[in-house]
Amino acid sequence: MAAELKKVKLTSSEGTEFIIDRKVAEKSVLLKNMLEDVGESDMAIPLPNVTGPILNKVIDYCTHHRDDPFVSQEDDSKKVSDDIDDWDAEFCKVDQGTLFELILSANYLDIKPLLDLTCKTVANMIKGKTPDEIRKTFNITNDFTPEEEEHVRKENEWCEER
Repeated sequence: MAAELKKVKLTSSEGTEFIIDRKVAEKSVLLKNMLEDVGESDMAIPLPNVTGPILNKVIDYCTHHRDDPFVSQEDDSKKVSDDIDDWDAEFCKVDQGTLFELILSANYLDIKPLLDLTCKTVANMIKGKTPDEIRKTFNITNDFTPEEEEHVRKENEWCEER
């Protein structure tokens, strides 16, 4: 029980410090492994790939899900993109830049449930849209010539829903 009360200090890329419960930090496989390797320490763990605002969001997510069971890499039972609970759906109502930074941070920190959630959110943004609608949603420039685009369509017509 005493281990749950231990605090961990994290430092974001720009130097903002966050002090959180060890149990919350251990939702990240990266941090869990670092803490196991280092043992007890008052030193801050630097996270050069995560900005303060994004780290704050990641901590909110991990705090909310602190008591959730550990999800292994092989667990494919939650691969459906429409099974997002209300709190998680609200958590992901952010601008695209923030959403993509959350994906990168979840990947870097090795927080599989957060990575799955953010990727499902992007998948839902794409689902049922035409290539042109997807380009518009994500501000992607179409750099295919009409001939190249037609060639790609012909090669992949087997996967079109008709």
